[in-house]
Amino acid sequence: MELLKVIGQAVEGLGYELVDFETSPRARLLRVFIDGPNGVTVDDCAAVSNHLTRLFAVEGIDYDRLEVSSPGLDRSLKKVADFVRFAGLEAHIRLRLAVNGQRNFTGVLAGVTDGRLKLECDGVAHEFELDQVDKARLVPKTRF
Repeated sequence: MELLKVIGQAVEGLGYELVDFETSPRARLLRVFIDGPNGVTVDDCAAVSNHLTRLFAVEGIDYDRLEVSSPGLDRSLKKVADFVRFAGLEAHIRLRLAVNGQRNFTGVLAGVTDGRLKLECDGVAHEFELDQVDKARLVPKTRF
């Protein structure tokens, strides 16, 4: 079974959302980012880590180190549901190909319609095909 699928099923079975998954070369480091309806605590991360450790032993998955954490304030946006969930928040978007000579945009997420991401940048509305988004991250707000 594919590693991402194994991890996704396990995390979701525990009641969390698998936000992202990264591996190092040769998959020696496995990094899992989880979220929950009310965020995640250190105890949540420990519970998922313990469960995955036991699961990997049963499945014969070889690795050196496992890290489980929250996605952080600058969480990556990967799925359509992420862009919908965080509508109204500021995000940094990098496109695969430049549009009018620009690949990087920062603005407020305005939703997704028919596979097109809507982004409001300084009063200017932009739309991008979701499959043209290379990377997307929320921009954390600082309070002062």
